[in-house]
Amino acid sequence: MELDTQVFYLLHDLTGQSPLFDWSAIFFAQYFPYALILVFVGIVVISGYSKREKLEILFVAAFSGLVARYGVAELIRFFYHRPRPFVALPIHALIPESSWSFPSGHATFFFGMATAVYLYHKRWGVWLFAAAALISICRVIVGVHYPLDIIGGALIGSATAYLVARGVRRFSSKSSNQTS
Repeated sequence: MELDTQVFYLLHDLTGQSPLFDWSAIFFAQYFPYALILVFVGIVVISGYSKREKLEILFVAAFSGLVARYGVAELIRFFYHRPRPFVALPIHALIPESSWSFPSGHATFFFGMATAVYLYHKRWGVWLFAAAALISICRVIVGVHYPLDIIGGALIGSATAYLVARGVRRFSSKSSNQTS
């Protein structure tokens, strides 16, 4: 059995032991991402950054996550069809999902967002990386992704965010130099 599947079973086999654990894994895999976005937006809004800086952080974080998730990840899924674990293995997934498994859309989006934020504010970025990892690991636990789906999504999201942030900063510096 390959390492990816072994690690998947190691994490997924934690389910079915405790209803509280299962509920927590479902919460962090499926519902926590929405709360995370709202909390992040709220923190940026009340931060001490200027209005322009707040808009740039929010734009780069959102655009990075969306391009990574709905651009790059979907393009990969169009050409590469990896079945989800609950389709390929004799397991029960705790949440319903459709489409292909690789790369993880959640990991792609949230690691993209975390990377973008990290490039602007290190401490916020570290917290978002931790949240992205928690969401991603829980998606393996509940049976909808393999560990390599998460790693692939994290790399795609982070690379996309780096390129988006670099492009926005380059554009922003050119436009501010022209107005000076």
